[in-house]
Amino acid sequence: MPSVRQIRRRIRSVQNTAKITKAMSMIAASKMRRAQEMALRGRPYAERMQALLADLAAQSQDEEDLHPLLRRREIKKAQIVLITPDRGLTGGLNSNINRRAAQLVLEQKAQNISTNVVAVGRKGRDFMARYGQDMRAVFTNLSDRPVLADTTAASRIVIDDYSQGLVDAVYLVYARFVNTTLQRPVVETLLPIVPAKLEAQSAVGYIYEPTGLQVLAQLLPRFAEMQVYHAVLEAIASEQSARMVAMRSATDNANAMVVDLTLEMNKVRQEGITKELLDIVGGAAAVEG
Repeated sequence: MPSVRQIRRRIRSVQNTAKITKAMSMIAASKMRRAQEMALRGRPYAERMQALLADLAAQSQDEEDLHPLLRRREIKKAQIVLITPDRGLTGGLNSNINRRAAQLVLEQKAQNISTNVVAVGRKGRDFMARYGQDMRAVFTNLSDRPVLADTTAASRIVIDDYSQGLVDAVYLVYARFVNTTLQRPVVETLLPIVPAKLEAQSAVGYIYEPTGLQVLAQLLPRFAEMQVYHAVLEAIASEQSARMVAMRSATDNANAMVVDLTLEMNKVRQEGITKELLDIVGGAAAVEG
């Protein structure tokens, strides 16, 4: 049985850990609010831009005039853009994202489709490298408040690879922010961009200035860049939310452990006092005898 000194030392250690986790929870909470605001503000723009491009791409066009990002071909090689945090202490968030990415790789492998990975974040990079996946590019140390320029390099690799026919499909894997306690790993098809299915009365020709092809040529790359950027914002909001919840839970567990250890210390102390009293009474009885 541990001594009172050992238990007291352990209590101090757990109390120090609780202070650290509480501070980390407060820091994550402050970052979480900003990240949530950025992710939620970006959703309407991303969704409306996606709807606009889908409708524009659905208008009648010649096959030869299709933009490279709209051309669909038989999928023989796919690319996965895996967006994960750089750090841990986020509960099950990292393992859930990596598990979903691994499931996607296995699904592609079952269809005889080879894959490579563009990893945004250390946790995804480490996971994919551990299992020998082909790493196309790695991007780490993104800011907690990224701007579009921070994700442009990753977007350009994806766009260039698809435009040059090096890959036949591109998928985004990231954690979509639902609320503070729920972050859902999702898989979205980034490329090719799928046109909307228009009704007969909606599939009419419009006159664009400049031409519709020129509009698509300008908007499609920007759309792909915005999708990657928005996925990063969602991932950061999910990361900070998961970290805040995990650190708050760790603090509560540490405080509960301190209570249990204090009870154990008092019990050991009481046993020691009782034993000493018995020794004194026994010694006094021996002297009198």
